[in-house]
Amino acid sequence: MSAEAILVLEDGRVFRGESYGAVGETFGEAVFTTGMTGYQETLTDPSYHRQVVVQTAPHIGNTGVNDEDDESDRIWVAGYVVRDPARTPSNWRSTEDLGTRLERSGVVGISGVDTRALTRHLRERGAMRVGVSSVERDPQALLARVLEQPQMTGADLSAEVTTPEAYTVDAIGEHRFTVAALDLGIKRNVPRRLAARGVTTHVLPATSTLGDLLSVGADAVFFSPGPGDPATADHAVMLAQEVMKRSLPLFGICFGSQILGRALGFGTYKLGYGHRGINQPVMDRSTGKVEVTSHNHGFAVDAPLDGVADTGFGRVEVSHVCLNDNVVEGLRALDVPAFTVQYHPEAAAGPHDADYLFDRFVELVERPGQVRKQLINGGK
Repeated sequence: MSAEAILVLEDGRVFRGESYGAVGETFGEAVFTTGMTGYQETLTDPSYHRQVVVQTAPHIGNTGVNDEDDESDRIWVAGYVVRDPARTPSNWRSTEDLGTRLERSGVVGISGVDTRALTRHLRERGAMRVGVSSVERDPQALLARVLEQPQMTGADLSAEVTTPEAYTVDAIGEHRFTVAALDLGIKRNVPRRLAARGVTTHVLPATSTLGDLLSVGADAVFFSPGPGDPATADHAVMLAQEVMKRSLPLFGICFGSQILGRALGFGTYKLGYGHRGINQPVMDRSTGKVEVTSHNHGFAVDAPLDGVADTGFGRVEVSHVCLNDNVVEGLRALDVPAFTVQYHPEAAAGPHDADYLFDRFVELVERPGQVRKQLINGGK
């Protein structure tokens, strides 16, 4: 029988349930994600480092876990909150049930929680610090420890999730181009999507210099997703500026988008409760197409939604926008070969509406001037 567990938010709200995964105690930022599938990819996404993830879908664990779908070499979430975990997984690819995987990985979780009420609370009050414990029975004692935890604002986490050593993912089939990817918390599916397009990707540590990027013979540079506050990432911002000064094609996703935003002179800010899930509507302004997209970001770029902004690297415009709340979801430089999106075209297990952005990146490497002209003219 599972041990009793409690969840205490920093504003004093208490939820009770049962231990799920490892017995113990954990702290982090409470965030919710709306995906009904893809929980294994969520758990192993480095962008969730130091976050306690609340699943809004009531049934989690139905398909178990397997040895193929991890987005990194470990589970990164600080804790896990679910309503009704599956008793027995049912899927031909499953090698283990989710609860056992969490326990084996030392991830403290809680089940039996009214995740609908918890999600509503976070939507109204915002993402906040939280503690989950299956060893502490006193909510006030746990609350005192919650209030001792660091805030996500001001957190510099890239060094905690980046690869310690460079590695290479080879192109599939004929090699076409070489990309240097700065690992700020990269997921495995990024180099896989590039490899499928004939791109060899050299994944480099977050501390890499411009010389390191150029030494691999890079035709283009990629700035990866990752956790933390982009306001702390001064080294990555300066590196992005050096890349743009040399007119190397540059593509950034999520945290990488925020880095490029700062490099162009825009500010960043923390969202109330963030965008996390696999059902967010985003409009690509160059085509007018609305995409169903995967998100995982608690910060955003503060750039003007309308018109073209003048920056130290020329003209820049907002290329994508979230239709739920008008948050900037992409930037496009018009005078240097650089663009970003705030969401995840590499999304596994989906959706895949935005996969074309990797084609756009390859085309930018192949025909930088022509592609920029097409984008400026609405994709024609």
